[in-house]
This record gives sequence, C-alpha cells and structure tokens, in this order.
Amino acid sequence: MKMSGTRAGRAALGAAASGGVRHLAHRFIVGETPSAALGTLRKLWDGGVASSVDLLGEATVTESEADRYAARCLEAIEQLAAATRPWPARETLEADGAGSLPRANVCVKVSALTPLLRRTHPSAAGWTPGAGCGPCCEPPRPAKAHLHIDMESLDSREAVLELVLHLLDEDEFRAGPSAGLVLQAYLRDSPEQLDQVIAWARATARVPPLTVRLVKGAYWDHELVQARQHGWEVPVFQDKHDCDRNFEALTRDLLAARPALRVAIASHNLRSVAHAIACNRVGGGEDRDLELQVLRGLGDELQHALATCGYRVRTYCPVGDLVAGMAYLVRRLLENTSNESFLSEQARGVPVEQLLAAP
Repeated sequence: MKMSGTRAGRAALGAAASGGVRHLAHRFIVGETPSAALGTLRKLWDGGVASSVDLLGEATVTESEADRYAARCLEAIEQLAAATRPWPARETLEADGAGSLPRANVCVKVSALTPLLRRTHPSAAGWTPGAGCGPCCEPPRPAKAHLHIDMESLDSREAVLELVLHLLDEDEFRAGPSAGLVLQAYLRDSPEQLDQVIAWARATARVPPLTVRLVKGAYWDHELVQARQHGWEVPVFQDKHDCDRNFEALTRDLLAARPALRVAIASHNLRSVAHAIACNRVGGGEDRDLELQVLRGLGDELQHALATCGYRVRTYCPVGDLVAGMAYLVRRLLENTSNESFLSEQARGVPVEQLLAAP
C-alpha cells in the first residue's frame, strides 16, 4: 500500500500482479495457441495420457467475433490432426470396443460460434437450431479429429442440446466426425436430459457413437445467483452429497446405455472415479471401454496414477490468451477453493476412508 503512493511503486505493483496472474494462468492454460501447446500435449501422450484441447472463448456478441472463433476452431483441428499423426502408437488411447479414437480432440463452445444464442430464462430460449452456426455444422471430417461440444450455463443448454442432436442426426454427419457433448450432474433435471440423449442415440444409425462426458458442473455459483435474483427455482443441487449421488446414478445409466454411447467420466473425486471403474467391470465392460478425464492443473497426479494403472485417461487442456481465459480461470479458482471440494478436503488432511465413503 505504501508503494502505491508513487508512480514507480504503482508500476512495480502492476508488474508483480500481472506476473502473478500469468503464473497462475499457466497452471491451467497450456498455451495461447494450439501450436504453442503441442510440446505439453506430446509430453502427455508420451506419458500415456490423451488430451482434449479447449479453445477458450465464450459468449460472442458480434458476427465478426464468432467468425474469428470459428476460424480458430478449424485451424486447431487441422493443426492438431497433422501434428499428432507421427506420434508413437498408444493402443490404450487409440481404440475401444466401438472402434478407433482420433488422436486430435477439440472442445468448442456454441456461445462463441454465434451471437444468436440469447441468454434468457431457461424455459423461454427462443432460438432456432442451426442459426448462425455454419462453421459448427461443417467440421473438416478428413482431418480425423473428435469435436466435443461443451455445455455452459443452463439458459443455453436446451438450445445447444437441440442443435447438436439435430445436426448429428443429418445424413451427411451420421458417418462422422466423431463428436460428443457434456452432461452436468449438478443439475436436478440431468437424469431427464440423459434419457433424451440415450433415446436419441438408440434411434439414430450414427457411427461412431456419440461420446457423453459426465461432469459435476462448473457454473454452480452462476446458476444459484441467477435463480435467486429472478425468483426462479434453483436448478442445481445445493448439497454436495446429493450431487455426488446423482453423479453415480448417471454413471450407471451411461454405462448401461452402451454401445449406443461412448462414456467419459470427468472427476477428481477418487470415490467417483473408483465407482465408475467398479460399475464398468461389474457390468461386464472392459477397462478400455471407459474413459477417465481430468482437468489440467487440478488432476495432474491423478492422471499419472490412472495412466500407470493402464486406464485410458484424457486431460482437458485449455488453450487461449489470458483475457479469453479469464472466465475459465475464475471458475477453476471457485472450484479449487470451495470448502466442499474433494481436492480441498484432501489437502486439509481428511482421512481417505472418509473421502471414499458413499455419498
């Protein structure tokens, strides 16, 4: 505070603060561009861990912003597909019971691909599927990449879900590209959403199967505040144990839905991960038919442990500049500092037996 009273002091404090933020950001963000992240991605691959590149950016408000994001998506897919082609073979990471798995894996947000995704009341999202999403509708199939669609806050979920299922069911996309979406277990109506996805998957003749990435959810604070602000019913579980129980129930339902779906369980909670592995085996599934996912900077030790045990592991690796990644960083900080977070409880020394107890 004393330093801030002088011009030189303010400059020094600004530089220190900027350096601190960038240091923190690099823990979670692997690079500003896909090409800059290739070194980290290759190191993960050599260690038996696949990656999913998340192109940071969300909620565009102009067509030009959306066009720039779409161009980044296409460039990333092409760069990653070309760069990963000469990497050494990793049988665990490249195939499951449903067939081959692309080495290049890119996550995108529909809200960044179009300014037409209006953020309104969840039950009144008047948006036409496909409007303004041309780049998302035409991924370069020859590039051999997996395209994963992130789910964001609840006010855009129905529109995104309808768009994804609508497009993937069209004749020209039934043979590819490999694609997936996210299911958020902290939402009270997530079982109904999963029923909708499973019904769609069983009714379509699409090959390869749709991949469903099960997560707890990253917008809990946003959903809670927005619902209270507008007087809506809170759409998320407010007790962690309820969310964990729902996560395990959704895991069982997802595993039972194969081969119509591919299943990816994303969690740093050892109980949730162990539960998924056990349920898969009890149901007669092979380990290769279950993918386990972690976040860069939060699940590094877990990813190495799982890979060493021979499981297929994929690390979610954000790519982009600091400004585009600020919203992502805030969500990670909120998650990592929550008193109920598994990682926080583990760091505080809570006994393993208590951490692994059924929710």
